[in-house]
Amino acid sequence: MSDISIGVIGGSGLYRMEGLSDTVEHQVDTPFGAPSDLLVSGRLGEARVVFLARHGRSHSLTPTEIPFRANLWALKSLGVRWLLSVSAVGSLHEDLAPLDVVLPDQFIDLTRQRAKTFFGAGVVAHVGLAQPVCPALAEVVVQAHAEVGFGRGRLHRGGSYVCIEGPQFSTLAESQLYRSWGARVIGMTNMPEAALAREAEIAYATLALVTDYDCWHPTHGTVTVDMAIANLMENAGNAQRLVGAVVQRLHAQRPASEAHTALSTALITPPQAIDAAARERLAPLLARVL
Repeated sequence: MSDISIGVIGGSGLYRMEGLSDTVEHQVDTPFGAPSDLLVSGRLGEARVVFLARHGRSHSLTPTEIPFRANLWALKSLGVRWLLSVSAVGSLHEDLAPLDVVLPDQFIDLTRQRAKTFFGAGVVAHVGLAQPVCPALAEVVVQAHAEVGFGRGRLHRGGSYVCIEGPQFSTLAESQLYRSWGARVIGMTNMPEAALAREAEIAYATLALVTDYDCWHPTHGTVTVDMAIANLMENAGNAQRLVGAVVQRLHAQRPASEAHTALSTALITPPQAIDAAARERLAPLLARVL
C-alpha cells in the first residue's frame, strides 16, 4: 500500500486534474477487470493524490459500462481513504440552478444493470448505508468552498441524488415523479460507486455539478448534450479550484470517518471460513479486518 490516501474521481467534463506534479500513471489489474482508465497519482502542494477519469479520459464509457468495482478496488489498493467524486447532474428543484454545486447526503439507486457489491462467492458482508456520504468529508468541502468559492455558482448542502441507469435522460413523467419524492438532483454515476466506497471503507462525498433542469422545468428547454456540455466546461474550472482546496485541507486535517471501520460489524462470514481465493480477491478490502 502506498502513501496515497486521497482520491478524486472526475466525471463528465473533468478528465484530468490540474496542478499535479511528479505524476505517475498506474495500470492496476483487479479481480473485477480493468478500471476506467489509468490512475494518475502526483503531488498537489504537499498532498499526495490519485485521480481517475470515471468515463475514461476520452469519455468512451457509458454510465452502465463504468467498471465501478474495478475503480474502487484499484483506488483502495493504492491506499485511498478519502474519495471526492465529481459528477454532472440535473436539477430537480427550482433553487438549484445550472452552474451551482450540490453536496448530496443521500442516494436513491434506480440502476438495474450494475454489479453492486464486492461480496458474494463465499464471503458475505452487509454494510450500513443509512448515511452514505461521510459528514466529516462533506464539512471539509464546505470549508474549502468558503475559501475559494465556485465561480458564479452557489453551494447547496444536503439532499437526495436519484441515480438512473441511463444513458437516456428522463421522461417528463419520470422527472416529475422524482420531484414528488423530494429528490434534489438526478445523475447516472454515483451508484453503486458510493456503496462500493463504503464496502471498501473509504470516506466518500460528491460534488454534484448542476448542468441543467432535467426536463421538468416549464420555462427551460429539455436537457440536451450541447446544453450540458456548455455548462460543464464552465463548471470544470470551478471544480478544479474547489477540488484543489479540498485536497489541501484533507491533507492537513485527515478527519476521522465511520466509513473507515465499516466492515468491523458488517462481515458475517467467519474469517476461518474465507478461502484463499476469496482472501486474494478481496485483499485490499479485508486486510484490516482479517
